[in-house]
Amino acid sequence: MKILIVDDHALFREGLCHVLNVLDEQVTILQAGNYDSAMQQVSEHTDLDMVLLDLCIPGKDGFITLTTFVEKYPALPVVILSGSNQRKDIQRSLDSGAVGYIPKDTTSIVMLNALRLILSGGTYVPQLLAQKNKMNSPPTEADSLDLTPRQLQVLSLLIKGDSNKVIARKMELAEGTIKMHVTSILKCLDVSNRTQAVVAAQAFGLTI
Repeated sequence: MKILIVDDHALFREGLCHVLNVLDEQVTILQAGNYDSAMQQVSEHTDLDMVLLDLCIPGKDGFITLTTFVEKYPALPVVILSGSNQRKDIQRSLDSGAVGYIPKDTTSIVMLNALRLILSGGTYVPQLLAQKNKMNSPPTEADSLDLTPRQLQVLSLLIKGDSNKVIARKMELAEGTIKMHVTSILKCLDVSNRTQAVVAAQAFGLTI
């Protein structure tokens, strides 16, 4: 596993390295303190598994940096790790393509669980935003499914009859990642094949 930390505070990066070492026995952690260094690291290490990006870094606005990452490296998960707890920053980050937003005051245990979720193909939304969105949305039967937003997207494409290859192309993800999502979906719905998954999903009110 290889992770890039983009943050201009060296002490914070060093502390985060100790936390990330728990994720994997052979995790490789790269560091960048500004925009130019971050882009150089990504171009030199095409096998990165994740980028942890602070919104406040020298050289470029954090949201512009996020957009650049998403456009140039669409298959690379970018997680915002920021000192801001403002809902507008969280929502803007997710809307701009981040697969997660972790406030810096998050505990190490919550952070690690969030990163594991993201590495498995999910999306992490801070509790404060998740609660607000839940309050603003009427409950549905589909809410009872323990699926991540990305898995729900995969499931919606399964309902349309798309193959793993087609889904991977539409979502700009590796086909292996889609297979992993499908396996998780089948397990969650307690079914053994794609056809049964579609029937079960429709029973929960999920449609194209």
